[in-house]
Amino acid sequence: MRPGPYERHRELLQSVVRAIAAGECRRPFTEATGQDAADAGMRSTRTAGKVFRSLLGRPFELGQPGELGRVRTESSPYGLAPPIDYPCCDPAELVAAAGRAAAGWRAAGPHQRAGLAVEILRRLNTRSHELALAVHHTTGQPLQGAFRAAGPRAQDRALEAVAQAFAESERVPADLHWKSTERGGQPLEGTCTLVPRGVSLLVGCPDFPLWNGYPGLFASLVTGNPVVVAPHPRSVLPLAITVRVARQVLAEAGHSPDLVTLAVAEPERQVHRRLATDPAVRIVDYTGPARFAGWLERHARQAAVFANRTGLNTVVVDSTDDYRGLVRGLALASCRCNGTVRTTPQNILVPERGFSTDEGHRTLRDLGADLGDAVDRLLGHPARAAKVLGAITADEVRGALTDAARYGPVLHASGPVPHPEHPYADLRSPLLVRLRASDERVYTREWPGPVSFLVGTDSTSHSLTLLRRTVARHGALYASVHSTDPLVLAAAGTAALDAGVHLVENLDDLPADPSSALSELPGSGVSFVTGRFRVVRSRRHAPPSAPVPAPTRLEVDAALADV
Repeated sequence: MRPGPYERHRELLQSVVRAIAAGECRRPFTEATGQDAADAGMRSTRTAGKVFRSLLGRPFELGQPGELGRVRTESSPYGLAPPIDYPCCDPAELVAAAGRAAAGWRAAGPHQRAGLAVEILRRLNTRSHELALAVHHTTGQPLQGAFRAAGPRAQDRALEAVAQAFAESERVPADLHWKSTERGGQPLEGTCTLVPRGVSLLVGCPDFPLWNGYPGLFASLVTGNPVVVAPHPRSVLPLAITVRVARQVLAEAGHSPDLVTLAVAEPERQVHRRLATDPAVRIVDYTGPARFAGWLERHARQAAVFANRTGLNTVVVDSTDDYRGLVRGLALASCRCNGTVRTTPQNILVPERGFSTDEGHRTLRDLGADLGDAVDRLLGHPARAAKVLGAITADEVRGALTDAARYGPVLHASGPVPHPEHPYADLRSPLLVRLRASDERVYTREWPGPVSFLVGTDSTSHSLTLLRRTVARHGALYASVHSTDPLVLAAAGTAALDAGVHLVENLDDLPADPSSALSELPGSGVSFVTGRFRVVRSRRHAPPSAPVPAPTRLEVDAALADV
């Protein structure tokens, strides 16, 4: 007999569960491929390109209920055409179908659900290059960056969500036995049942749809909740491929494929808002600008909202013993993927009097000039610039680059950068503007794209006060501090805790996601999982055990004779 999904993937799943419990980093998919080999394969692959191109200009079939027609919402910033037709389904029908599928999925239990989730990830892993191409041509990310955000690293991030959800599900005991403190301590028994919250909605983001979307999708599935996936209209294909694979795996296992569905519509229909406020939707996952996160928390009152705000990524500069490394790191972080990655610094807070370095005292003017030079060197070669920047896909980014330049002296102007292979791709160098600390109305606005502000403050203490206040109010995905003073580092740690933000200290080459040193789940860790289910208990009198009859006289005599 062929083993079930949990038995097939037990060893892999349990290894990740153990790693989480020990606080260790376990990345099975990345370790299996090797990132260097994977990047090289991304450059030379042919099969993935053929498969990807076979999707273009054809209806993307999913077999979902409530189909009303077809819709096209994407266009490649690299000029690849034609676009793809997706099914446009009635949102109410998708939610209703998910609700009908929920009972069987709940009855499947956490072991089968986790096993099938790992099977979905296994199959997605075999299509990593295809997914990378889908991300590349919808978000504008450079190809190698798209592979990192859509391939094994994203699958490892999802696998951690699966393992965390499975571990928390297993903590719920199936049977209960205890004695009542009343009525003579009569024995009682009962059961504990993990009850999923209900239909889950994943609101996709336009720039990192898989990296940001996978944790919520898989955490909901493993805890028993069906998922409606509503991609951003600009980047549908990566999540559409994911939904198709999930539906195939579920159907093969005898479950309803409507446990995972895709909701696509024209942007003006605002399908994600309609779904988020549907009374039957009980979970909403979202990563993106704080404004829509706030809208969800105000209007999706019937649901548990897991909103991961991008916010105001902030860097505090106090002092450094590697000035050139600091400048290079800030330049790269400002350029990477046209300012859409999680490490893009928006606000760089530096004392007006300047700061000490291993090369002597540096002023704000020095830092601004050196940052501009570092950006120009980084982007000076077109092929290298194309690998770093990626193409702009949104008019709001172009507008932000124009608008932000009006608020202060421009230390580095944003300008077009030619792409060596795609002459019509819109690549832009980052914009760096100097502001005063009093310009809070400018730098507390969340600016899309490669926009950074060099903000002069009264002191490092003032910088930390601004960090604490602005990030606590507007959110951020990370904060960074550069200092050679242990007291400053300790104060920065306290400020980050007060603001509730991840902190990195004295790291010049920031990772693609500073919150993922251990593939950290978005939200608040365990509560990101446990908020997706409730535990319902039942109790009853334990049935009386059969009375033991008293021994007869003959049985007593026989026992004494043996002695």
